[in-house]
Amino acid sequence: MLSPLTYTADKEFSLAIKLKDYVMLTKFRLTTTVVLSAVLGYSIAAREINWITLLCLALGGFMTTASANTFNQIIEKDIDKLMSRTANRPLPTGRMSVTEALIFALIMAIGGFFILTYFVNLFSGIMSITSLLLYVLAYTPLKRISSVSVLVGAIPGAMPPLIGWVAATNNLAFEAWILFAIQFIWQFPHFWSIAWVLNDDYQKAGFKMLPSSGGKNQATAFQIMAYTLGLIPLSLLPFMFKMSGGLSATFILIAGIVFSVFSIRLFRKCTDDLAKKIMFFSFIYLPIVQLLLVLNKL
Repeated sequence: MLSPLTYTADKEFSLAIKLKDYVMLTKFRLTTTVVLSAVLGYSIAAREINWITLLCLALGGFMTTASANTFNQIIEKDIDKLMSRTANRPLPTGRMSVTEALIFALIMAIGGFFILTYFVNLFSGIMSITSLLLYVLAYTPLKRISSVSVLVGAIPGAMPPLIGWVAATNNLAFEAWILFAIQFIWQFPHFWSIAWVLNDDYQKAGFKMLPSSGGKNQATAFQIMAYTLGLIPLSLLPFMFKMSGGLSATFILIAGIVFSVFSIRLFRKCTDDLAKKIMFFSFIYLPIVQLLLVLNKL
């Protein structure tokens, strides 16, 4: 017979595992980067920060994104069993039922939409749900059909700064679309470098993420390079339209050049090591650009 202390310890351990599983469902690190992009979009657009609105944007955005990631894992639960990096998720291991995950996803989606609509504005709520539907109903099933999934996924992937802008202004100005365009184009070298590094795992699952049918080859590297080089003039549009000053534009230009140097080297050598460098730099490139646009206002 278990002692009260042993029973309590086992119960606390089980609760900790369950909490960890819910965090895994949200894809916490990915979700926080999405929320950061929306928060920075808000900060760029807002003439004056309303901290209540900003907090509700972050919370509602987190819940909606977490819901999208949970729906994604529900749809791909059998596929996740095939890949090393996803095999230990709560659904493929059976630690959590599909019904439980579905209830969590619906609560997060409804809660996120309510918070954004009621405490921010209706426009941001509608955009957030639209992004969720595109991610779950279009991007997720396309991953096993065609590499065009990256193009489709880049649309909801680029919406966070738009949602942040709308949260601050309740409209979509031309400047908001500049932020969208930068994040949209950035996603191609970002996703393709990840797909290059994880190509073996993706092939096990039948995912077709790389743009070339040959996989990790010079044709794929060329497209990564082309999109990365395209970011340089695109990232200078904020300066041209007086969203940033000369100093911030200079640092943004430097970041773009560094990003491009990595991609040019990948095109020349086509090594996994260089793809990893592009992947890791892509994680910091976008926040650097957006933070510099925020700091320009100070």
